[in-house]
Amino acid sequence: MFGFFTSPEKQMRDNARNWLDVADRVHNYRRDQLSAAELTDLQKKTEALRAHVREKADAARLKLAIEELEPVLRGAGGRIYPHSGIREWVEFFVVAAILLIGSRQFFFQPFKIPTNSMWPTYNGMVPEVHATPADEPGAGSKFFRMVAFGASTYRVDAPADGEILIALNSRGLLTTPSKGRQWLFFPQAQLRYYLVVGGSTVSVSVPAEFAMDWAFKDAFAPKAVDFTHVLLSANNDGRIIRRKVTLDDGQTGEVPMFRTGKYVKAGERMLSFDIITGDQLFVDRMSYHFVRPKIGSGFVFRTTNIPGTLDRNQNHIDSYYIKRLAGQPGDKLEIRNGVLHRNGAPITGAQAFADNAERNGKYRGYQNTGLLSAGQTYTVSENGYIALGDNSYNSSDSRYWSEVPRKDAVGRPLWVFYPFNSHWGPVK
Repeated sequence: MFGFFTSPEKQMRDNARNWLDVADRVHNYRRDQLSAAELTDLQKKTEALRAHVREKADAARLKLAIEELEPVLRGAGGRIYPHSGIREWVEFFVVAAILLIGSRQFFFQPFKIPTNSMWPTYNGMVPEVHATPADEPGAGSKFFRMVAFGASTYRVDAPADGEILIALNSRGLLTTPSKGRQWLFFPQAQLRYYLVVGGSTVSVSVPAEFAMDWAFKDAFAPKAVDFTHVLLSANNDGRIIRRKVTLDDGQTGEVPMFRTGKYVKAGERMLSFDIITGDQLFVDRMSYHFVRPKIGSGFVFRTTNIPGTLDRNQNHIDSYYIKRLAGQPGDKLEIRNGVLHRNGAPITGAQAFADNAERNGKYRGYQNTGLLSAGQTYTVSENGYIALGDNSYNSSDSRYWSEVPRKDAVGRPLWVFYPFNSHWGPVK
């Protein structure tokens, strides 16, 4: 730091010591690969420089001894000397990668929320529907939204005149698997959804974790609670009809379809929305090695030993989930009229518990189902936790697949670092 004020002799002695360190490394690592003459020459020149350093020789004599040692090192150094720029960069990135992996494994891990089981506390991927082309962001706004919110754009135009129909199957929306790219480079599993207008089929492919039914609800039934209610109502009033659809592989068949009631002409915009990326946060992996998770805290865990965690194809998911911790060993849990009770009283420990109990804003309360069906009380075992989503009506959680083994608790969320929306900052 204060080298500017150091004498030339002192600076040259420090430089000489650095050269001696290199010479010692070459000698220690390559002496069995050097000829007798190379080894003798290396030792002779090294000791000459070392003697000058011990004697505190002047800068000129040190510089001369260094200049005599350098060509010997160049000939005998192999990969140790001289260093190539490429090698130094490789070493730098290797060390950085080791530090990053170590930090991720033992201290802080970045985590992206894929689904909306914790909405509105945390966002998974959410849609922003544009009712008309005039509402769509311009080029500059699209770029800003992509950078700030991870927004991706989806625009679908009508292939013909007619009413927009949405293809269904026995489980809800008709989908087929597809493949896509995330950030243009990374492979991403996607699902393709189908719409029919005037007998012509169009499709839209989105990330597999994205709730496309949410986009359909906002586009075609914005006042409804969710798309499940829309379909139930449509089934009762005759808005479910059968029409032919053509899948992306060319297969055709007649399937149930939901009549949206929206009519378009060929070339008109029939569906327009952006997908805002899910919240990305840092997870503290360290604390749970020393303290027990607290009721009400965000709770990240592995699904490795939870057989009931299944994907859309009923395959076991080996991944990480984030929910809210609702039950510790020995706790008795029950849902009464949408309010979660712990040990006989309404649960406390997080604002989301109170918001669900009071149906504040977008919180809808807890749904009786599975492990916590109406009238049932569940006692948590000594080796497990109960994890529930804040968005109870759209959450796959302990009600369906029971307890999270204590050994699979990973950590607690600390900070939402992206996107730059209202959730940015310390977690709730």
